[in-house]
Amino acid sequence: MIAVFLAALVACQAQAEPRHGIAMYGDPALPPDFVSLPYANPDAPTGGRIVTGEVGGFDSLNPYIRKGSVPWQLPYLAVESLMGRNWDEPFTLYGLLAESVETDDDRTWVEFTLREEARFSDGSPVTVEDVLWSYETLGTEGHPRYLGAWQKVETAEAVGPRTVRFTFNTEDRELPLILGLRPILKKAQWEGVDFAESGLDIIPITTAPYVIDDFQPGRFVSLKRDPDYWGNDLPFMQGQANLDEIRLEFYADGTAQFEAFKAGELNSNREFNAATWDSQYDFPAIDRGDVVKSVIAHQRPSGITGFVMNTRKDIFADWRVRDAMLHAFNFEFINQTQTGGEQPRITSYFSNSVLGMRDGPAEGRVREYLEPFADELLPGALDGYALPVGDGTVRNRANVAKAAALLEDAGWTVQDGVLRNADGAAFEFEILLQQGSSENQSIIDIYVESLKRLGIAPEVTVIDSAQYKERTTTYDFDMTYYRVGLSLSPGNEQNLYWNSAGVTEPGSRNLAGIDSAAADALIGEILNSRSNEDFVSATRALDRVLTTGRYVIPIYQFNISRIAHAKELKFPETIPIYGDWIGWQPNVWWWQD
Repeated sequence: MIAVFLAALVACQAQAEPRHGIAMYGDPALPPDFVSLPYANPDAPTGGRIVTGEVGGFDSLNPYIRKGSVPWQLPYLAVESLMGRNWDEPFTLYGLLAESVETDDDRTWVEFTLREEARFSDGSPVTVEDVLWSYETLGTEGHPRYLGAWQKVETAEAVGPRTVRFTFNTEDRELPLILGLRPILKKAQWEGVDFAESGLDIIPITTAPYVIDDFQPGRFVSLKRDPDYWGNDLPFMQGQANLDEIRLEFYADGTAQFEAFKAGELNSNREFNAATWDSQYDFPAIDRGDVVKSVIAHQRPSGITGFVMNTRKDIFADWRVRDAMLHAFNFEFINQTQTGGEQPRITSYFSNSVLGMRDGPAEGRVREYLEPFADELLPGALDGYALPVGDGTVRNRANVAKAAALLEDAGWTVQDGVLRNADGAAFEFEILLQQGSSENQSIIDIYVESLKRLGIAPEVTVIDSAQYKERTTTYDFDMTYYRVGLSLSPGNEQNLYWNSAGVTEPGSRNLAGIDSAAADALIGEILNSRSNEDFVSATRALDRVLTTGRYVIPIYQFNISRIAHAKELKFPETIPIYGDWIGWQPNVWWWQD
């Protein structure tokens, strides 16, 4: 027995050793002596600037708290973490602030050892005290996206001058990677400050290669490359952070933004509409060759983009009503009107990838995962499901008739031209939109006309970005625009998107109010899968639960990035599997005259 125990102990010690990286499944693809990320250009020159436009505004520069509206790019550009992600692998991290990561085979704990040279932008060293404070503060006072992982930490402690150790209280194999991506902030900056209330008054000090240099609330944010950035010589950073300035300009609506781009106020613009890309990018700068059009493909899941129905509200609690809303949405006509029919539709949450649900009945391991929840699953989850397809005409007669039948089954009939229930109450709901979303407004205008044929006249409310964030954070809406990007390695973030805890907890991404034991269980299966087969099957099963839940009316998928940019702005020829990351992140772009 003693010999067996010693052998097991030796095996465990052999498995738990400091490493340069960590993968969700298997080993990191890059060796310890890699010289750069595979899609970065280590010979890229530094200099130049990129100026992009955003619709809306901002009233905070602290993206780590619930309060305020923040430029969405800041968590990616203005902060660093212990580990950095290689976007050419499904989910693999390599040392950034940390020189090594260590965990046991069951991933019940993880240790990170800081690089001795790691520094904040003010020149002060990054300490284990900063790390531990950042994790605890984010997990207790920060945005809800940090809460779930922190609750799974039993102890957080310093076990060496530069080493921190996190021990977990639950089985979750993704936790070492999730903790490796937490933002690291400077503890001393926040002494005597209410972290949860900070907005524009304090700019967080971080270790990132870019620092916020200037801003005007709601107008612009300028990030400048720090010439004394501590990580300039790191292999992970070779070919990254090449531009001297990243400037974010904000506009009231998409039309103003596009006109600013045409006028040269912006030098990069991402276009989401295929028809606009084909018909409106013919201005003089394009003709002269000063602005070029680039298309970048990717292999990531489609995610979900469309109009979400809030099932917390009685009006959308019945799945038959939600199904009726899907049938009434005339996607084929809308797509032809808006994009010339060129944009493919999202067919499920993980479509466009190996993780997406397959046509027809659930089979094999996928069915095994679903069958324990057969009584709660909605039609199609086990037997097969596809979104309703219209005939492409403006009236969409067959689908409108199907919608009427579904509504009647749910107790709603047309009385004197108005859809009412047995008590005579009208079918009424509000569609909430954010100012500047002209394309969404156009889609909704067409949708409203379709709903009128069913005796429904929804109220469309358009509000500014601050009001919109407040109302969606507290789930004070019936239907609204919704977009969630998904990766090839879904994990703990799935709890933030679909877990039943988000039904009552404000600030989650579960805008639909999904309350499904099947979804909760399948997220757990995804997190604890030991094999790629189980992981893929659990994700496909989750995809079926979400899609057949009829929570969102999907629109187009963005399976390529269309970017028009100054000819001097260059990006690498090697495109990672997450190619859209290059499309919306300037980290590996450079300026070359």
